[in-house]
Amino acid sequence: MEGDSNPGDESVGPSEDPSVEGHPCIPPGLGDGEAIEMLWQLRAQRRQSNPELPETATRLTAPDGSVLYLVGTAHFSDSSKKDVATMIRAVQPDVVVVELCQYRVSMLRMDENTLLREAKDINLDKVQQAIKQNGLMSGLMQILLLKVSAHITEQLGMAPGGEFREAFKEAGQVPFCKFHLGDRPIPVTFKRTIAALSLWQKARLAWGLCFLSDPISKEDVEKCKQKDLLEQTMSEMIGEFPALHQTIVAERDIYLTHTLRQATRCVEAPHDAQKVPAVVVGVVGMGHVPGIERNWEKQLNIDEIMSVAPPSRFGWVLRTIFKGVLMGVLGYACYRAGGSLGRGLLSLPAVQSLQETLRPPPA
Repeated sequence: MEGDSNPGDESVGPSEDPSVEGHPCIPPGLGDGEAIEMLWQLRAQRRQSNPELPETATRLTAPDGSVLYLVGTAHFSDSSKKDVATMIRAVQPDVVVVELCQYRVSMLRMDENTLLREAKDINLDKVQQAIKQNGLMSGLMQILLLKVSAHITEQLGMAPGGEFREAFKEAGQVPFCKFHLGDRPIPVTFKRTIAALSLWQKARLAWGLCFLSDPISKEDVEKCKQKDLLEQTMSEMIGEFPALHQTIVAERDIYLTHTLRQATRCVEAPHDAQKVPAVVVGVVGMGHVPGIERNWEKQLNIDEIMSVAPPSRFGWVLRTIFKGVLMGVLGYACYRAGGSLGRGLLSLPAVQSLQETLRPPPA
């Protein structure tokens, strides 16, 4: 059952360091202890005990008196970025937790233009990396979802994850604030999703993602923050792909609840080591807010949603056929290019690794 360990709750950047850029200037001549005391008191003065919450925010409390301000966002929304900034500035939290895992942390430090280019550029290297990281079927599913993200990016001219970058920036302005990653690792989610879908469901889902071309506007994105409309959309998805909703939404609701509860533990005041209730801001997609609220006081089983079944023999056959086709294409290219170039290509580590994976697994 749920324990003290938290595999996904990782800190990013030591923003609790009082010398970090963006923190208040410390008068010269103060000792370390005096500087720490000054910053602690300054944060206490700035913190609002009863802040006016944005419409997208919810307040939850822990048994020890710690408080979580949960901000529901739309992932391509300027107003969500403003909600996140407003919340963090108002409550001056001890911890900020975002709906990211270590596999997506790079988006926090990229500028908007770089992210726009990255989101639109789905190339062979990205396909190979996704397959290597997640396996064949899960990797291809990830590429299809990246295609959907690229479609939205192109329509809106806005890179995804702006609210998480805003949270990262604002957390760096708060003395002693830690920044945690709260989401389940992507490879686990993709592998559990692929395992839960039937072959027919996989084909239907892939077909729908491949030919997604409906226009989307910023007004459509903002509607995603309306709980009633979001619940209707979720209900439609549950009806068509119940397994998809279970692994991508419901299980991650549980995982996010776990990491948020781990964050809302009493913190130690740096000047006297006394334990005091924590103030936490959680930034998650609006679709996860109802599930987190339902799970907040429940006993959770994290181990159950972290397990990944080994690949089936049928899955190995499909992967072998796919890789065999790739080897055939490569072989033909070597034949057309000439013997010396062909031998050079076949000597590459990546090609040798591909040949090695074509060997059948031990019985």
